[in-house]
Amino acid sequence: MNRRAFVVHVEPKSRERGARALRDADERLAEAVGLTAAIGLDVVSKQIAPLARSVPATLLGTGKVEEIGRQIQTAEPDVVIVNAQLTPVQQRNLETAWKSKVLDRTALILEIFGERAATREGRLQVELAHLTWQRSRLVRSWTHLERQRGGFGFLGGPGESQIETDRRLISDRIVRIKKDLEAVKRTRALGRRARGRVPFPVIALVGYTNAGKSTLFNRLTEAQVVARDLLFATLDPTMRAVKLPGGTKIILSDTVGFIADLPTELVAAFRATLEEVLAADVIVHVRDAAHDESAAQKEDVLKVLAELGVGEDRPVIELLNKIDLLEPGARAGLLVRNGNGPLAVSALTGEGVDTVLKRLEDAVTHDNIKLSLKLDAADGSALAWAYRHAQVLGRRERAGKITLNLRIHPDDLGRFENKFPKKITLEQAITG
Repeated sequence: MNRRAFVVHVEPKSRERGARALRDADERLAEAVGLTAAIGLDVVSKQIAPLARSVPATLLGTGKVEEIGRQIQTAEPDVVIVNAQLTPVQQRNLETAWKSKVLDRTALILEIFGERAATREGRLQVELAHLTWQRSRLVRSWTHLERQRGGFGFLGGPGESQIETDRRLISDRIVRIKKDLEAVKRTRALGRRARGRVPFPVIALVGYTNAGKSTLFNRLTEAQVVARDLLFATLDPTMRAVKLPGGTKIILSDTVGFIADLPTELVAAFRATLEEVLAADVIVHVRDAAHDESAAQKEDVLKVLAELGVGEDRPVIELLNKIDLLEPGARAGLLVRNGNGPLAVSALTGEGVDTVLKRLEDAVTHDNIKLSLKLDAADGSALAWAYRHAQVLGRRERAGKITLNLRIHPDDLGRFENKFPKKITLEQAITG
């Protein structure tokens, strides 16, 4: 039997309405319910709590705390989820008032990440984020942490309070995890350098959680990455080689989904994973076109990308996914769009995928040049290299010679000339 949860979304009445799209309070509550369900909790009750003024002790006013407390007594949940950031004191006081375990938004997301992380790197990152958050919870308002204990030498001297011991043990563990993550970052950097020796462009999929990135990744790579209608179904990065229709080879990277008000602990802890985004040649921003808050989700993703240091000069392709959920008229209107604007696609049905693949190829080959290359027919290694690293547009054989019409990146052409000096004849550049 699943544990029961009561979800409270705190909606400040003073939330500013600027140029950016603002989420509706009902949508924010729905997202909180989705996050709660993502860790297997049954939501037995939910409500929006308007907040006129933040109260230091409990965040919500006394009347609202008492009102929710009565509802909690009726619903009898195992945990109350407060969709807001609570201070340690506020969390402790609400637990006392409601006589129930209380988790805020940060704790809820950390709980999800803790359940989903599959790789050693992912588990380290989650533990680092959790310990960083937990260290902030060690406040003197918890009386059970004030008990005195004798020291064991390496654990602490006589008279050290439990809170000081816990804080120091957590700090020591954080230092060790950071060292381990540095090793992971070095390994990942070696992997990037290795890919640099076989220089395939890297394309990273980013987007709001549950926008359909993993489904699209599976569609493009024929992989079997977990893809479910669930928030944060993907946590650990996955990379696969893909050959595009024109013959160009790329490496496609599936990354963790973003979310509004992403806890700062997670942004810092997952920087090693998200470095794949920083290293990508092209970023593909996957949006849920059928979601009522699609525009607001876009702003949240762009905000996180900016926090990660992704410059505005980085090529970004925007995909409007899940068009299969739209009305036929709206879907048709999106599919006929031309130019360099957002592309419409259904990762589930495959509709629009061909256009996406062509746009990806255009994005990574826009600097390529066309030329004619003449090789000896017996030079199999040079021919194989050309087919692996260039797009072969045409081929002619005559008198022991093979002429290839190629589209190739200038860097790859330079590598080809260095690898096979004096074995080739560049015929001429091809226009068009």
